[in-house]
Amino acid sequence: MEISTQAKAVIPAKDRHIRKAAVLGSGVMGSRIACHFANIGLEVVLLDIVPFDLKEEDKDNKSRRNSIVNSALKSTLKANPSPIYDKSFANRITTGNFDDNMNLIADCDWVIEVVIERLDIKKQVFEKVEQFRKPGTLITSNTSGIPIEMMTEGRSEDFVKHFCGTHFFNPPRYLRLFEIIPSTKTDPEIIKFFEHYADLFLGKTPVLCKDTPAFIANRVGVFSMSAIFKLQQEMGLTVAEIDSLTGSLTGKPKSATFRTADVVGLDTLIKVAKGVYDNCPNDEMRDTFDVPAYVLKMEENKWLGDKTKQGFYKKTKDENGKKVILQLDLAKMEYVPSVKSKFASVAAARQAGGLKARLKALAVGKDKAAEFLNRLSYMIFQYVSKRIPEISDELFRIDDAMRAGFGWEIGPFEQWEAVGVAKTVAKMKAAGFAPATWVDEMLDAGIESFYKVEAGELKYYDIPSKTFKPVSGRENFIILDNLRENAPVFKNSGCTVHDLGDGVMNIEFQTKMNAIGGEVLEGINKAIDIAEKDGWRGIVLGNNAPNFSAGANLAMIMMQAVDQEWDELNFTIKYFQNTVMRIRHSAIPVVAAPHGMTLGGGCEIVMHSDAAMAAAETYIGLVEVGVGLIPAGGGTKEFALRASSSFSPQDTMVPKISDRFTNIATAKVATSAHEGFNIGVLDPMKDFVVVNQDRAIAEAKQKVIDLFEAGYTKPAERSDIMVLGRTGLAALYAGVAGFQVGKYASEHDALISRKIAYVLCGGDLSQPTQVSEQYLLDLEREAFLSLCGEKKTLERIQSILTSGRPLRN
Repeated sequence: MEISTQAKAVIPAKDRHIRKAAVLGSGVMGSRIACHFANIGLEVVLLDIVPFDLKEEDKDNKSRRNSIVNSALKSTLKANPSPIYDKSFANRITTGNFDDNMNLIADCDWVIEVVIERLDIKKQVFEKVEQFRKPGTLITSNTSGIPIEMMTEGRSEDFVKHFCGTHFFNPPRYLRLFEIIPSTKTDPEIIKFFEHYADLFLGKTPVLCKDTPAFIANRVGVFSMSAIFKLQQEMGLTVAEIDSLTGSLTGKPKSATFRTADVVGLDTLIKVAKGVYDNCPNDEMRDTFDVPAYVLKMEENKWLGDKTKQGFYKKTKDENGKKVILQLDLAKMEYVPSVKSKFASVAAARQAGGLKARLKALAVGKDKAAEFLNRLSYMIFQYVSKRIPEISDELFRIDDAMRAGFGWEIGPFEQWEAVGVAKTVAKMKAAGFAPATWVDEMLDAGIESFYKVEAGELKYYDIPSKTFKPVSGRENFIILDNLRENAPVFKNSGCTVHDLGDGVMNIEFQTKMNAIGGEVLEGINKAIDIAEKDGWRGIVLGNNAPNFSAGANLAMIMMQAVDQEWDELNFTIKYFQNTVMRIRHSAIPVVAAPHGMTLGGGCEIVMHSDAAMAAAETYIGLVEVGVGLIPAGGGTKEFALRASSSFSPQDTMVPKISDRFTNIATAKVATSAHEGFNIGVLDPMKDFVVVNQDRAIAEAKQKVIDLFEAGYTKPAERSDIMVLGRTGLAALYAGVAGFQVGKYASEHDALISRKIAYVLCGGDLSQPTQVSEQYLLDLEREAFLSLCGEKKTLERIQSILTSGRPLRN
């Protein structure tokens, strides 16, 4: 079958739809891109080569001919973290090979090439694609650096008009960057379409790039790592010391620099750095990309990182058999113990508070750590200022790329602004790192920031016009930072209530990890009071932080339990319960916008909202068992209620309550919003998934308006919840006993489990009975309080508080 290659009029971006996609190449990236396409509901064709070494008798065997693609997909689906929202979504992927199944691309709307980074092989694939691709089909390459223009050579006019680079970052499900790299012949409608599609459907941050080596994120990201390699040589800091400085302290991923290199693979970093060095002869910082001798020695020794079991770090065991992690001494090229160093500037920064405050503290530090970080910042600031207009015409695209592709909390221009543009430029010049001339021109004109907010809209400094212009692509986002110049509806130490416009307010939690304590509960109740009294349409519960909420304030519970202030603790838990019931039974709709960690009390708040617009990347569950407690903010009650609603006369009811019991007793956490439906914490009757987290608050606001306009009525409290009493207790207690006998549960675990069972079954009732929500809340609270008196529970809470980690399974 051959398809005409005659040029077809390009479909306007607004009229183009993608229902089926083909991924050509099933390696690490290809198979994961296929999974992400399946995540968003596309029908997917995944193709790869036929094995070269097939035996004669296997040449007609379909299974053997597809062994490469099938093996790759199978391996990918076993990966942790998972590349797919729900294992069942893998059924949307059809596999095949280039020789037998390339015809399957004929009815695909988008074909993306993800084969090895060799131009000759990519051209061979495109030659085959032209034989079967229908005119008008999108065709892209996931290349990380091969010039897009070179890949169009010899292709038809229609192919070239519909072709561009679309570069995902690994892993595609989790890293949000989507670089779009057009050729000189790419039709503008194609670019416009991908910018919209990446945001709305793929859940990505689209970044328009120029066709330059390594595009934007890798060009700047690898420069940053190369600069660190150079500074290490000059300043003699250890691997562990540098990682302690270039991780979460300064708004970078926890893996920092050298740990990231081990994960990515030193060979990969060397390849990208050499690619920029070889292909950017006019880059004034080209020598920075020249790979240091110690890195080349590591490559020679096959010390490439995780893939070879050693790199900058090496896991081993000491004489007692205990696991230890050694760091590489880069001067001696020997592995030595990692020793934590103490720096005064770091201690001061940690005391300063949030990221921007920490950066300001480090900027005025005087010790070796501060000197290292300041020199690194000067190098990066200088570099990004001089990459405009080479790699991008707009500075915000560089910030977007680094946040979405490398996991930086703020981009380089945002960081520069945080520490003060003008005073930092003076320091840069004194240190020999003068920025591009446009920065001086900007400062001479009296402009000392790269961004500003006007009327709730973020604007960036546009270098050619020397004016501020709106940051594009954020029209459909609600960014709470852009509203801070407005007076809040209400504010206390734990939350801020914003006016989102159109009669909708937003409650933003602002505690550490957005933990829920008295201030947050006060804010929720106050907002509902105001909304009901003053005629607001409704409320959104949402924030732009990394996580919705890590749960209740354990420190407060611990303090009251240790002091045996049982009346106070009872009041605290009842206040939480009353608040979630207020959310459920208020006169106005309350819609949650969960994302990231949504655990324990955070999960319970979502469960009681009128609807949830949950980001696909929502990790949600009732995890209280992890500290020896049960969900007592309405979570256990809500599971009993939802189980009751699912009962039908022909059902055996025990299995349904047993599933709910297991999810609480094992502190089950969904690893996506889709899994949240599977474990029962999200409700398909009222909750929805939003692929792009940045859209969640806006979608929640619209849901509030829709509910209000549909004539929202205050829901009545339920008094018809069917609980199983002793019938259910007998089955669940037997299961707990079995786990004890098999030594899968301690006595304390068994105690907690029996408490959960008791509440879910409505207590020691002689037969299945209908009860009220308040009846179950009282049982829930009683069980919680009794467990707070257990020594093991207090020890678990203390352990969590000491570690500083969030409570999760």
